[in-house]
Amino acid sequence: MSGNDGEIHYMIFRTSEFHVTCEDGTQELGFILGKTKVAPLHTTTIPRLELCAAVLAIEIAETISEQLNLPLSIFRFYTDSKVVLGYVYNQTRRFYNYVCNRVTRIRKSSTPEQWNFVSTEHNPADQGTRPIHAKDLLESKWLHGPTFLLEGTEFSDDLVPEVSADDKEVRPEVSCLLTKAKVSGETILKRCEKFSNWHQLVTAMGTLIKLARRIGGGNLPSTPSCLESFSRAQTFILQLVQRDTFPTEIECLSSGNPCPRDSRISALNPFLDQHGLLRVGGRLKHAKIDTNEKYPIIIPSAHHISTLIVRHYHEQMKHQGRHLTEGSIRSAGFWIVGGKRIISSIIHKCVTCRKFRGKEGNQIMSDLPKDRVVPGPPFSSVGVDVFGPWNVVARRTRGGVANSKRWAVLYTCLTTRAIHIEVVEELSTSAFINATRRFIAIRGKVTEFRSDRGTNFVGATDLMRIDAVNVEDGPLKEFLFRSGTVWIFNPPHSSHMGGVWERMIGVVRRILDSMLFHTTTKDLTHDVITTFMAEVTAMVNARPLLPVSTDPDNPTVLSPSMLLTQKPAETGEYITDTNSKDMYRAHWRRVQALANVFWKRWRLEFLQSLQQRRKWTVRRRDMQPGDIVLVIEKDSHRNNWPMGIVKETFPGDDGHVRTVTVQLYRNDEQKIKKLCQTHHGTYRTLRKRESVICANHGKF
Repeated sequence: MSGNDGEIHYMIFRTSEFHVTCEDGTQELGFILGKTKVAPLHTTTIPRLELCAAVLAIEIAETISEQLNLPLSIFRFYTDSKVVLGYVYNQTRRFYNYVCNRVTRIRKSSTPEQWNFVSTEHNPADQGTRPIHAKDLLESKWLHGPTFLLEGTEFSDDLVPEVSADDKEVRPEVSCLLTKAKVSGETILKRCEKFSNWHQLVTAMGTLIKLARRIGGGNLPSTPSCLESFSRAQTFILQLVQRDTFPTEIECLSSGNPCPRDSRISALNPFLDQHGLLRVGGRLKHAKIDTNEKYPIIIPSAHHISTLIVRHYHEQMKHQGRHLTEGSIRSAGFWIVGGKRIISSIIHKCVTCRKFRGKEGNQIMSDLPKDRVVPGPPFSSVGVDVFGPWNVVARRTRGGVANSKRWAVLYTCLTTRAIHIEVVEELSTSAFINATRRFIAIRGKVTEFRSDRGTNFVGATDLMRIDAVNVEDGPLKEFLFRSGTVWIFNPPHSSHMGGVWERMIGVVRRILDSMLFHTTTKDLTHDVITTFMAEVTAMVNARPLLPVSTDPDNPTVLSPSMLLTQKPAETGEYITDTNSKDMYRAHWRRVQALANVFWKRWRLEFLQSLQQRRKWTVRRRDMQPGDIVLVIEKDSHRNNWPMGIVKETFPGDDGHVRTVTVQLYRNDEQKIKKLCQTHHGTYRTLRKRESVICANHGKF
């Protein structure tokens, strides 16, 4: 540089030129030093190459500053990369090591205010990396510098960009949280409540005592045995419990005074042993038994430690009853105040005990359906079931006889309790349809059928074009009931729901067994079995619906046949609503009179007998989705009963749940079954006769 009145030195990346203003006001630019570098072969981003060029500019400035003895603060730097300017001016973002090291190098020798932006067309440093003709080199920007410096124009500083958070060179922001440990007033007993096993609590306390002695140093005794360590930890825990529960009693006894009379343990005559534990001072001083049994340690009932001890010895006695559990606790040297109550409570909540001795879940018996309590023509509402078989002689052959089987279809009138029996040759849909057609032809149109989910019943509803509706579909069932014949299927394997016709099957079987016992031949034919069924039907329909009255003024027995046959004995004795002359003048008046008598007594006497619930009289908690249940299987041992979880519930008309869907877990397999408690009883499953144990009101 020539002259002493130079004002500004500047650097544009790889070229160094001086700018001089003379005394006469003229300005000159001169070339000092220029450098270029070749980009590396490995892949490098353009912003990184521009940043390396900025570092090279700093190195050139340091060389010139050292040789010409000029301060670095008078240098100005220009770059055409806004990304580099953002890196240099950055105050908030954190970069990865590559960018961070080079920005640190740049800001070590310069300040962000020394860096400026120049457009690419005015940047002379670009000509150092591009081919140029020799005759054009003398007049190039590389040697003479940019013209905007001579013109006195500058580029706006507002063009300096902010570093974007999406830049790949910017480290992602990480939120650091400061955790301050706060010393709480939690006691050792409070921490003991986090344990659910007595043995684990005592073992952990023993380990803690060993660690405390080891940290304390001093003259430590010899290493105690495991039994001694366990006993010491147990004594320490019991001391904490007694001091927390009986502070007044311990203070009085330690000072030599007797236990206060208003204390709840005063009747136990307590005393303090050599370890400072409260023990029962009973009358067994001279008994030749263990000291712990003679003077058991007093433990309060309303404490978590008491729960752990009871649970521990209850599991040791293999989940036996309260008597054996209490005896085991007393033999171990513990006297729990009010122990019977806490032991009973823990056994009641024990999941294993519920599995072993839990009872079947049930719900209050629901109301009778409308078809049981509303008078109507006989066999308008019918319950259907099939029973049998019986071996009958089909034909005779040379070697003897060929046998086949017969079954009986029982139709029970739900209102009058009358029955009708049809004999069928096979358990098929076709045979059942024929039997039903014969029944309807004799007894008239049926408005409602009820049955279980037998395959022949389900097939018959499809072929006979009868609307079938499940018992849970309340609105649809009501609509079909008003419109015509409807077939209602009971939940599978819930025989108690069809108790009306199931009871009739039992009666028919007993009568038929007695008739077959007195037959002279053992070979039955189709005609014989059909005749027997007709006679059984007559006997069952003649049965009294009510207890036989001892009143001489009311000798008539109310039976289904009274309405079906219109042939009761002594008809003139009980006709009171109609003139006796009308009964002889017109037959229809006689029939109407008998029907009126039947329905009057049915309403006043028989219907009232259905009012009382014989069992399941208490409302229970309804099952909810998520309840854990144990499914009872009659054909397997109790230990093999699968557990399940309730997935879906189906409330009845009264709002109580008697049908649920359960997902079973058996041998690592999940199966879906439906459990249903009908209006008469317990929960049953779809496939097998299985009941549900609802532990803790449906939850374990």
